[in-house]
Amino acid sequence: MTASDRALLTDSVHDALREMIFNGELEPDSPLSVPALAARLDVSRTPVREAVQQLIYEGLASHTRNAGARVASLDADTLKSVFEVREVLDGLAAFNAALGADNAAVDQMRKMVQVQRELLSEPPDQHRDALLDLQFHTLIRDNAANRPLSEALSRLDGQSHLFRSDMWVTDLNRRLAVSEHDRIVAAIEAGNATAAREAASAHVAGIYVRAQRL
Repeated sequence: MTASDRALLTDSVHDALREMIFNGELEPDSPLSVPALAARLDVSRTPVREAVQQLIYEGLASHTRNAGARVASLDADTLKSVFEVREVLDGLAAFNAALGADNAAVDQMRKMVQVQRELLSEPPDQHRDALLDLQFHTLIRDNAANRPLSEALSRLDGQSHLFRSDMWVTDLNRRLAVSEHDRIVAAIEAGNATAAREAASAHVAGIYVRAQRL
């Protein structure tokens, strides 16, 4: 196996473990046993070990001496801190995107929001809706053209995602998310960086408040 093949396999294992965490197959505090996971995924231990290390870096797992790695379990204070930082950084990403996004990128954002709006007439699908939300925010971050910012937000979003799956169950939360996304895109389309930052920050703040009500 070439180095490129090994990297691809590690990425595949990482994505599989990340998905298992997000969909609840691996619950908070669940042990991340390399031998057990390798057998479960039918791969060797090396890519699993590397994938678990990546999860630890992303804040989705933690490692304790003599106890090994486990799925992260954030307390209420840490969760609040995660959202406070996201509120600032997502605002910055939208600010930069408003200044740097071209017409093609704005059109893509509009199409994403339209897909979300059309899906409001269908039953909720937590996995689908959470993925669409992540794709929307990732596009904004990509157009912010700030790699450290995107990497920091990817890590924070992964942590907050552990507590957000139920956000996509209620019709109210789904409608509010689409409405808030629409305001962000409208500001980016207008080139109003200040309004884009305010809309994105308010969106994250609203998600946190609504998550506490579940």
